Formats: sequence, C-alpha cells, structure tokens
Amino acid sequence: MGLRPVAMEKVALIGLRSDEERILTVLHDLRVAQIEPLSPASLAELGPERGSETLRRIGDETLRFRGLLAALPAVPSPGPRRFSSLEEVLELARSVPIDAEVGALVREDDQLQTERKTADDTIALLGKLDFYGERLDLLRARNVLAFYGEGDAEAVERLRAALPASADAKLLRGPAGATSRFLVVGRSSAGEALSSAAQREGIRLTNLPDVAGPPQDERARLELRRAAIDRRREEIRGRLAEVATTWYPTVAAIVEALDVENRKAEVLTRLGASGSAFALEAWVPKRDAARLRSVVEAASEGRVHFTTVPTDEEPPTLMSNAAGVRRFEFFVRFYSLPQASEWDPTLVFSIAFPIFFGFMLGDWGYGVVILGISLWMIAGFPGARHLPKAGRNFVKMIMGPKGMQQLAWALLPGCAIAIALGLFWDEFFGFSVLHTLFGYVAPVKPDSSADIPKLLLFAGYVGLGMVVLGFLFGAVKEYFHHHPRGVLAKSGGILFAFGVAFTGLALIHHATSPSAHPIDYAWYVLVGVGLALLVGGEGIQTGMLGLIEVISHTLSYVRLVGILLASVILALVINTVAVGRFRAGGPLEPLWIVVALVVLLVGQGFNVILGVFEPGIQGARLIFVEFFSKFYTGNGKAFRPFGVARTHTVPSVDEDGNLGPIVRAPEP
Repeated sequence: MGLRPVAMEKVALIGLRSDEERILTVLHDLRVAQIEPLSPASLAELGPERGSETLRRIGDETLRFRGLLAALPAVPSPGPRRFSSLEEVLELARSVPIDAEVGALVREDDQLQTERKTADDTIALLGKLDFYGERLDLLRARNVLAFYGEGDAEAVERLRAALPASADAKLLRGPAGATSRFLVVGRSSAGEALSSAAQREGIRLTNLPDVAGPPQDERARLELRRAAIDRRREEIRGRLAEVATTWYPTVAAIVEALDVENRKAEVLTRLGASGSAFALEAWVPKRDAARLRSVVEAASEGRVHFTTVPTDEEPPTLMSNAAGVRRFEFFVRFYSLPQASEWDPTLVFSIAFPIFFGFMLGDWGYGVVILGISLWMIAGFPGARHLPKAGRNFVKMIMGPKGMQQLAWALLPGCAIAIALGLFWDEFFGFSVLHTLFGYVAPVKPDSSADIPKLLLFAGYVGLGMVVLGFLFGAVKEYFHHHPRGVLAKSGGILFAFGVAFTGLALIHHATSPSAHPIDYAWYVLVGVGLALLVGGEGIQTGMLGLIEVISHTLSYVRLVGILLASVILALVINTVAVGRFRAGGPLEPLWIVVALVVLLVGQGFNVILGVFEPGIQGARLIFVEFFSKFYTGNGKAFRPFGVARTHTVPSVDEDGNLGPIVRAPEP
C-alpha cells in the first residue's frame, strides 16, 4: 500500500522457438506481465510471429467443447487436471465421444421448449374462448375471417356499432365482466375494415389458434401434450446429468486448457520471430521482475536472454492499496485512473471522504438509516423485487448493482462518523433525544448561532489543510518530473494559502494593524512571497488565476457547514410542522395526527435521500475539484497482465512462484 501506483519497468526477453510455448504458458500463469507489441526496431531485425497450423485445430476444438460445456449441467470436479503439453490436450479432446448424443439431446430439448411455449400460449388463448362451444375449424372457412378480442365493455359496444355492413360481421360476446371478451367473424375481404375499427377503439384483435375442435376439448388435449413434453424434457435433463457426471470435469478442463492456448495465440501477433528464435517485450511490476526472470529461466533451462528496456513511455497503472482502502478505488477510477508516474490519491480519498460525509450528515438517526440501507445493498438487495418498479428503475439509471455495492462499502465509515457526531451534537432526525431522556447537554449544536462560527472555522482549517496537501503533492510531483518552475509555483501556492488564511484570521480578530501583533508581519510576508513564487513559476496570467484558485478553493470547504445546516434546518422545519399538526387538537384531532405522521415520514424520508446524495456528491466534489486540481493528471492506462486464474487445470507455476515439472513441447 502507498501513495504511488506500483512501480513498473519494461523488460524484453529473447528465447528459442522450441521454448516459446512453455515460456508463454509460464507468463500466462504468473499473471505479472502485460505483453506489448514489439518495437519497430526489433521487428525489423526479427519479423512478426505468424503462429502455426495448430492454431486452427485449437480454434475448432474450442468451439466444439464450449458447446459441450454449455449443454452439460455443472458437477463438482474431483480436482484440477494436469496437462503436460498441448498435444495431450488435443489428444484427450479427440477421445471424447459424447458430441452426437449431447447434440441430439440439446436439439430435441430446444424443439420441445419451442413447442411448449406455443402450447402455453394456445392454452391461455383457448381458456379465454371458453364461452364458445363449437368447433374452431368452422371459423376458418375460405371466405371467413375470425378474431378473438377483449377490451372495455363500452369500447366493445362501440366496435360493434362501428362494424361496416359490407363486412357482414357478427360479434359473439363472452360473459359480462370488467373486461369484455368476444369473437368477431366476418368476410375475409373485410379484414382491413375490422382491423381499423378495432384500432380506433384501442382493442387488440388476435388470430384464433390453429386447432380444429371445440376450445375445451383442444385445451385438454394440449395440456396432455404439455405434460408429455415436460416428462420428456425431464428425461433429457436426467440423461445430460448422467453424461455430465462422467464427462463434465474432463470437458471443463479441456475448455480451460484451450482457452489458455487461445490467449497465447492472441499475443503471438505482438511477438517477433526468426527461424529459430522469438522475442517479446512486456511491462512488469518491479517487485515481480526478479521472480519473472527466475521462473522464465527455469522454464527454458537457461536458454533465454532477459533484459530491462530503457524507455520514456508512460507505463500502465497498477493500483495497490489495502483491502479497506481499495474500496475507494471505485471513486478514483470513476474520476480518472492515475498515471503510473503520479500520486495515487486513493488513501487520501478513503480518509477525507468519510469525514466529509459524516460531518455534512451529522445526525445519528440519519446515520443509522443510511447504514442499514448500505448493509442491505452490500447483502445483494434482498427482497428488492417487492419494491415499486419505478423506484428500482430510477436506481438502475443512476448506477448498476455492482457500483451500488461499491458505494455502500464506501459509505459505511461515513455513516459511523455521522452517528458519532450526531450523538455528540445530540441530533436525532432533528430532535434532541439525549437531552430529553437523559438531560445531556451537547457542547456544540449545529443549529446554534453561537456555535456556527466554530464549525465554520473548522471547515476553514480543513479547506486550508486539503489545499496545502494538494499543492504539496503537486510540488513533489513537479520535482520528480524535473519541472523546477512547477515546484516554485506549487510552493508559492502553499505559502500564499497559509498567508491569506492567517491574515484573514487576524482581521477577524480585529488585528487590523501589524503593530498590534508583530507575528502578523510573517503572514504578510507569506502572502507576498507566495504571490511572487506563483507568478514567477506560472507567469502573470496563470499565476494570478492561481491566487484566485487558492482563495476560492479554501473557502469552498465552507460548504461542509452549509450542507450540514441545510439538513439540520430542514429536519427542524419538518418536525415543527409535524408537531404543530399533532397538537392541533379540536374535533379533527385524529385527522391531524394522521397528517402529522405523514408529514414526518415523508419529510424525514426525503431528508434521508438528500442525506445520501448531497454529502456524497459534495464530499466527492471537494476532493475531485479542490484537491485533485493541484496535482492530478489522470488518464492513466490500466495494467492488464497476460493470463487469468485457472480452475479446472493445474497451472505451470504454483502460488509461491515455483515452477512445475518441465515437459518439452513437441517440435513444430
């Protein structure tokens, strides 16, 4: 864990073509190297790698076995399988004899599933036609057109009146009810007129099912057929389960092994090769470079040349934070991934954001509610299907389920701080519960005019600290990037921020004359030196804008108190209105009690929603704008190592980086 992304270095290795498969397998299983396209200079010497005819066989077998894997139900595997070579994988693939049977069963099941869906729809329609007792094939004469329809009784009556005489149409209505069901029969030449009339009345007409007998008889017949379909599909699932018991672990292992080979084939286009050698370049975390070298050398039995490549390219970014801090990487990535050569601000974000959120919420009642909602989100939204659909869709528009869970994790420490501050301030949904029950007198109350200046002063110090820390990060970044003028400008921002802040405090305390407090000379000096450094480092125009930025960004943190006060005052207004209605009395007292409860629940619910969005958005904004702007560039490229974790096959390298048995690949 640290304030910087993981340090990277670019490496190159040259090996023999006979070792290429083994080396790529090791690189895949180590998962520490992002293989890059070979540099043009190296390609000019070696030429591109073309691969071999074996790749076509790998592709064909991959399609075949992915189909088998999708068809078979998953069963527990006795353990991962070890393959010593690609040829062993292909040989095992050729020996699997279940294609014909599994394919026939899957095709039959697909046909039965389609037939069952048709039967379900037809049975449902025949159930609506229970008022018609004649054979349905009588309605399919050459010159006859018949439809089933349903709609509002008045709309159906208007449709009956609107039927043109030329259609010679008859309308047979079912039993009376909220929705009127009917059959309309007419000449086949009047189909367009019937459709237009129904459309005008908002009635949907449906073609009759393609069955011959009366609806009740046909429905009974189809229900028997549906039961037979279900029995046959159950037999198919049972047979597939039997096949899976024997073959699923083998098929899963072959699919995983072939997927590894396909990934290796994808990176071949980035390699260079000659008749007997190949070369590749890759970004590797410096912490893993020595292990990579030793494992690759062991895999090739020393027949490899491994070297570091000097380059001015911007490396990919790999963030490395502790488990708790890692939860906040979501916010940093949402803003922009840091470049590998700059600060990773996740640690600062993980500290500042919960403090800002908790301070702006500042109520232990709201904190407990939002904490409960966050835990519900982390648990996977149990029971969410019972919530109103409009609310679920609104939440999905804002963020997906995974994003909501990441947000919930990040809100937990903020809720804890809000609960602690709410208990200290004695704020519970705007009520002073601790004072009422236990006589507790809060040392500070956010709604007290005497305490608001203290809160504003605290917010000002927080703003000063965040702005100074941002400039400090910026100065160090400029130093390591060898930009001396940038170092001067950022240092000037620090001095100017301190000078303006403490000069302002001196003026607030009526120390308007430097002679009254000699130390004020230091603040004036800091303002002047900071101004000179800013202008000297960034020029007059940019430097003067920097001065405005220092002041505005420091004062921007006053919004911490503003949002806290808005929440507290809104809660007080809601409570005052609700309590006033509750005490209204008179003959309408029961009604006023109901009104008071509605005002209280709706108003406090609305304030809870604001308690999530306002502190969350404004807390993140204070960090993104007022803090990040001093040092953060972003637009980094994510580190994407070659390889994925294996499940069904044994990797060539164990968790400790030890190489497995070396098996020579067959000569091409």
